[in-house]
Amino acid sequence: MFTPATALGLEPSQRHLLESLTRAGATPQAVSRKCQVILLAAEGVPNNRIAQQTGLSRPTVIATRAAFVRDGVDAIRRRQRRKRSRRVLTAELEQKIVDVTLQTRPPDATHWSVRTLARQLGVTRTLVHGVWQKHDIQPHRVERFKLSNDPKFEEKVRDIVGLYLNPPDRALVLCVDEKSQIQALDRTAPILPLRPGLPERQTHDYKRHGTTTLFAAFNILNGKVIGSCLPRHRAKEFIRFLNHLETAVPSDHEIHLILDNYSTHKSAAVQRWLKPKKRRRFPFHFTPTSSSWLNQVERLFGLITDRMIRRGTFHCVEDLEHAIYQWLTNWNREPKPFVWKATADVILDKVRRCRDAIVKS
Repeated sequence: MFTPATALGLEPSQRHLLESLTRAGATPQAVSRKCQVILLAAEGVPNNRIAQQTGLSRPTVIATRAAFVRDGVDAIRRRQRRKRSRRVLTAELEQKIVDVTLQTRPPDATHWSVRTLARQLGVTRTLVHGVWQKHDIQPHRVERFKLSNDPKFEEKVRDIVGLYLNPPDRALVLCVDEKSQIQALDRTAPILPLRPGLPERQTHDYKRHGTTTLFAAFNILNGKVIGSCLPRHRAKEFIRFLNHLETAVPSDHEIHLILDNYSTHKSAAVQRWLKPKKRRRFPFHFTPTSSSWLNQVERLFGLITDRMIRRGTFHCVEDLEHAIYQWLTNWNREPKPFVWKATADVILDKVRRCRDAIVKS
């Protein structure tokens, strides 16, 4: 329980001035409310009730009364300013913010936020945020990497990047891979459509109706895709796709295929498929191990996942495959090749720096 405040004593001239300020149309609302606070306090109204009647908080009512007692009506008229001690950003403080961010961690978290670091150093969060922006420091972000241990890493990188940047004459370069285990998922309730103020909504649970595998060959020159959906991704299915590819590409062109190191691509059955003389025009180029990012078809798989598969609803595998084929058809109407700019030297230099950073850490 709060102890009721004693009534304020007002001189007649003060009461008259406060009442005039309250009635005057030119008086700012904040000043008018404070005048009402003092007038009600002079009548002995408790602080809680004054706060309810004026729409101010109880601490504001108490502070207004204290200011009036100290400085009279002038305290009501002038704007109250909070006294804040602001630290000026010096070179030493800026360096301290950078060092603490990069070299330490908070005791109860994995990284600093602007608020936790500001509280730790006794500065404002806007000051911390400004220093982070200046030095491009982003503690909340994490990027993942994977280094290849392939002994022929450099040789394979130069081979594949060479095909991207300088493809051979009268030859096609196709990036080939399979997107396996694409699930035909059906939601347990109808999807609620997009509306103003509300995103599209779907249930978190779903029904599985089987899977399919998309085999795809991406032409780096024009961006067109040759694709087939097959039930599994064994050597048998891969050879079926190679046969389909053989009939779909010009017979007088050499076809360079860029593939990852999945065992299906190197199986004995595939090697037998390549033996006939007519298929020597299909040289295979394997990416280094753990380096599927070198295969441009992975970017295409990312697009089809984001734009069609992830939020799609399919009642059966046939619906899923029909949607995939329709997406590929629409893509091939206006194909867009991916522009590869990184040279082999740039890639190898980045990998070298990453290895050096690991050793130093």
